[in-house]
Amino acid sequence: MLSPIHLLLALLATFIWGLNYVVIKLGVGEVPPLLLTGLRFFFAALPAVFFVGRPTSRISFVVSYGVVLGVVQFGLLFVSMKLGLSASLASLVLQLQAFFTIGLAALALGEIPKPIQLAGAGLAFGGIGVIAVSRWQGPELIPLLLCVLAAFAWGVANIIAKKSNEKNMLSFIIWASLMAPLPLFLLSWLLEDHAEIIAVLTRPSLLAIGAVAYLAWPVTVVGFALWNFLLSKYPASSVAPFSLLIPIFGVLSGVMLLQDKLGPATIAGATLVFAGLAINVFGPKWRKT
Repeated sequence: MLSPIHLLLALLATFIWGLNYVVIKLGVGEVPPLLLTGLRFFFAALPAVFFVGRPTSRISFVVSYGVVLGVVQFGLLFVSMKLGLSASLASLVLQLQAFFTIGLAALALGEIPKPIQLAGAGLAFGGIGVIAVSRWQGPELIPLLLCVLAAFAWGVANIIAKKSNEKNMLSFIIWASLMAPLPLFLLSWLLEDHAEIIAVLTRPSLLAIGAVAYLAWPVTVVGFALWNFLLSKYPASSVAPFSLLIPIFGVLSGVMLLQDKLGPATIAGATLVFAGLAINVFGPKWRKT
């Protein structure tokens, strides 16, 4: 079970990430999605990379984490939201990563989750399903599938971070962020409108600047440093379920900032998510008392 201070850190990271989806949705309305992703990691890495030491883990872990997280996960996520996936639904679907992480940890690390944790995960997954089904529409099939793939990529990135045994997670995140911009900028130039790219780079709006700043520093540097620090201290099956709070923060911020509507199904699903999270995190302790 997480200590009180580590519990607060987990809550802070999930709050930062919950608000992240509103910022992404606003950002992809101003900036081509692959370019926005590249700018996010460019400014997450620079100039910070000149002021922190190199990670203690092998360079292969740094490179693979940067590519999987930056290029694959967030590239797919930003594109899916540009194609129409709502901020609220994206914040829900991406949390499938919790279950991908638990499954991959069992396969790659031998971390077998307890039955009560699996029961909690199933309950929370059912809650996400209730909310997702209530919001899903036919035209959103492709962006929905892209977001599921992004969730799997996040699970892979979590396992890479865990296996790296990195001691300085802030350094790890900053140096890994350096691996993503070049391939993302190349993909942006190959796949996105050149006129839009040039316009953003030469005449950025205040909204575009604000989106890049929030995504680069609070979300990427602070959020992932906290998350990977927790993964280095606790089993993945104890940390990953906290990500189920992200859609709650995501939906609430969507309601307040983007005027998303909360129906009965969303409220019911959110209740299941909270119940599943509580079982995953506190269930093992309850069984001992």
